[in-house]
Order: sequence, then C-alpha cells, then structure tokens
Amino acid sequence: MGHLEREAVRYLGYGKHAVDDGTLALIAESFADLRKVAEQKSIYRIFALSHGETGGAGRLAIGGLQLESRNLAKNLKGCGEAALFAATLGVGVDRLIRRAEITNMAKAVVLQACAAAYLEEYCDACQERIAREARREGKYLRPRFSPGYGDFSLSYQAGIMRMLDCAKQIGLTMTDGCLMTPIKSVTAVIGIGTVGAACHQGGCGACRKRDCLYRRD
Repeated sequence: MGHLEREAVRYLGYGKHAVDDGTLALIAESFADLRKVAEQKSIYRIFALSHGETGGAGRLAIGGLQLESRNLAKNLKGCGEAALFAATLGVGVDRLIRRAEITNMAKAVVLQACAAAYLEEYCDACQERIAREARREGKYLRPRFSPGYGDFSLSYQAGIMRMLDCAKQIGLTMTDGCLMTPIKSVTAVIGIGTVGAACHQGGCGACRKRDCLYRRD
C-alpha cells in the first residue's frame, strides 16, 4: 500500500485495524477516478508579519489582515513573514462525489477520503516548492496552519481568500456559512523565519488532540 492509499485509510478511520479487500479496491478505483477529473490549482503570497505587543492574546497582522489566535501565534513565533496559501482540486471532484452520493454511497465515502488525501499531498508538494524558494534566501518555513485548527477560527478564511483574490485566480469562493466551493479546497498560513525549525507539513504535527481517530502515529 502506497502513501496515498495509507492516508485514505487513515481518513476512513480504520486506525490500526485491517482493511478489507473490497475497500482497498474502492480506494484504488477512487484515486483513478480522481486523477481523471481533478484540476489542481494553488496560489500564495508572502506578507510582512507582526505580532501584537500583548503576545499572550495571540494578536497578529499579516499584511493588512488582522488575526487573533493563540495557537497560530505560537506556530508563527520567531517569524517575520507569512505566506497566505490556498489550493483546490476543482469543481470536477465535487461533481464526481455528488454523483457517487446518488448511486453508490459506499463509493462516495471512499471518494471523500481519497480526495482529502489527494489534496493534502498536493498541498505538501506546493509547500515544498515554497520552501525551496525560501531556502535560497536563507529562510525556513513553519508548518502550514489552516483556519479551523485549534482556536484559529474558520471565519478568517474569508480574509485569506480576499487577500489572495482566490475567486479570480483559482476559482475558489466561499458561502455565507464559511464553506469553500469547490469543497475539496484549503486555505492556510505558513510562517517564514530566518531560523530553521522542525516542519512537519501535515496538520497532525500542529494538533494537540492525541486521541484523534485520524491521527498519524
């Protein structure tokens, strides 16, 4: 089983339990279907980062975007810049999942997990490209941190998407309920500093919930 397949199994919540052959076949089929319809797009911009004088409150400014999150502030400690980042798999993936929800709910569940793993792999690749560019300037990245992690409110997605002009640049919009369209999309903040730090790109590295069913070992 390859990395992508293992990630899909993790998203399906199997943990350490064995996966049956039928599910493995659905996973393989789902990834094949996703590769046919996915249109991966991403955008990022780098802004100056300032920390509020009362650092304990988690007040931050990234460009003109004002934020408040203790968890994000801790993630960005020591950084003078931050990249705002957004990525999507495109509307074709949404259509694929919706069709499966009508005809084959088991397949739809597996597609959701596979799409999440596929998006994460794409984001990791994008972040590695940003990291290579940063290293040329003697700078290093922190783990990407998305709205919805810890106390970093989902409501900040609107500001990130506005500053990146996501609707025009990559076709990514948001509903009044803070849901992104296409659904398989992500926004994130990536700290940039001049001191190297361990940078596990996946969300588990920044999450303190140790008993999570989906957590990596």
